[in-house]
Amino acid sequence: MHKKEKKTAKRTSIRKQFAGIFIGLMAGTILLCWFLNSGFLQKYYISNKKAVLMRMYEELGEAVANGEIDTDEYQLSLQQQCSKYNLSLLVLNANSEVVADSGGGSEFLKQQLLQHLFALSGEKYEIMENGNNYIVARVSDSRAQMEYIESWGILTGGYFFIVRSALEGIRDSAKIANTFLASVGIFSAIISGIVIWIVSRRVTTPILQLADISERMCHLDFEARYSGNSKNEIGILGENINQLSDTLEHTISELKTANNELKKDIQKKEEIDQMRREFLSNVSHELKTPIALIQGYAEGLLEDVNSDPESRKFYCDVIVDEAAKMNNMVKKLLTLNQLEAGNDVVSMERFDITALVHNYLQSADLLAKQNGISVHMDQTKEIYVWGDEFKIEEVLMNYFSNAVNHCEKEKVVEVKIEEMDGHARVSVFNTGMPIPEDSLPHLWEKFYKVDKARTREYGGSGIGLSIVKAIMESMNQKYGVINYENGVRFWFELELAGEESEITPAISEKNS
Repeated sequence: MHKKEKKTAKRTSIRKQFAGIFIGLMAGTILLCWFLNSGFLQKYYISNKKAVLMRMYEELGEAVANGEIDTDEYQLSLQQQCSKYNLSLLVLNANSEVVADSGGGSEFLKQQLLQHLFALSGEKYEIMENGNNYIVARVSDSRAQMEYIESWGILTGGYFFIVRSALEGIRDSAKIANTFLASVGIFSAIISGIVIWIVSRRVTTPILQLADISERMCHLDFEARYSGNSKNEIGILGENINQLSDTLEHTISELKTANNELKKDIQKKEEIDQMRREFLSNVSHELKTPIALIQGYAEGLLEDVNSDPESRKFYCDVIVDEAAKMNNMVKKLLTLNQLEAGNDVVSMERFDITALVHNYLQSADLLAKQNGISVHMDQTKEIYVWGDEFKIEEVLMNYFSNAVNHCEKEKVVEVKIEEMDGHARVSVFNTGMPIPEDSLPHLWEKFYKVDKARTREYGGSGIGLSIVKAIMESMNQKYGVINYENGVRFWFELELAGEESEITPAISEKNS
């Protein structure tokens, strides 16, 4: 059996059990009634007839005592009672004269009474009650092949009586009653079964609906709702399940949200831990070489390896140079840490970017000449932008120093300022070898170096471009790098600041 068929069987079983119980109870009740009728109805009728005969005996005694036995009124009343209870009755006086009868068969009853009084009857009878002046018995009439219940005896004043009723009518009545009860019972059971089957559907359908809703809730489907409008227990259960579904959906939604936030927090913590480990590893690596050099040259001075003044000066210069490199790296790390932590407040102001670039190039002219580099800057027009002037100068310083350190071939550094789409793009180009494509995405990472030997040679720490990234993202401005066949161009953008311009938010985008 398939899964769906199994579910259907389970759902209809409640209805079958419900209908089966009611049909079984009804059939059992009808069968019990039939059994009781078959076993006790005839005895009940006989007991009832006996009570009627006893009552007739008492009434006849009262009528004789009151002298009413031969009055027309009593005779009429007697006839009515005999007809009502299907009785045959005869009352004789001391002279064997008929005083009262039920009409018809008087001679036979007279003969039957005398036989009973003088014990002349050859009929068999079973005494049911034997009083002082009467007897109640079941009598079998072999000639008529019938059985009667009879009462005979002596009344006050010497009167004799006999009252009888045929038992055959009682048996027929019991048989007819049993047959009728069986027929009606079977028909009623069939009709009731059909009605119960239909009515039970009204009870089981909402139960099956609730079962389906609960099953869907097990699979976290909370769209199903109980739609019944009954006010009974099932309706109350349906409303409670609807409320439970809403509560579970809301709770699970909150749990999923909390779980999602927890995953983000864990991921962020892992990233921070990874960054911390990488930071410590990189700082340790960067400090290891200069510390080793300082220690080595310092020990050389202590041991007086070279006693001439020039050697000692060389040793001291190396120590000072390495200490300066460490000091420069520590300063940059502190700056980067302030920027990434958001503790360094960005001061947005309007300034002339052209003037800032010219002023910096003038201050860096000596550095360029020492390295034999030709610097070109053709822009003279005033261009006002929005930004943190101090931090933008630091970005320009990192770009320019990076260009000077990697400048080759013609040894040309070109600085440009271009206006485009409401922004001013400042770029620094240097001739030389282009950056390998696989290194471009990592340029802005802390301590990343394309050429570690050369970076060590000019004292680079691999932090400068990370500082550029942090500064530009703090101002929500774009930055990037472009490779050429004969060199590399680093650039950043700032929002133009005209006379009527306003500061508008920009989207940070890292291009590589």
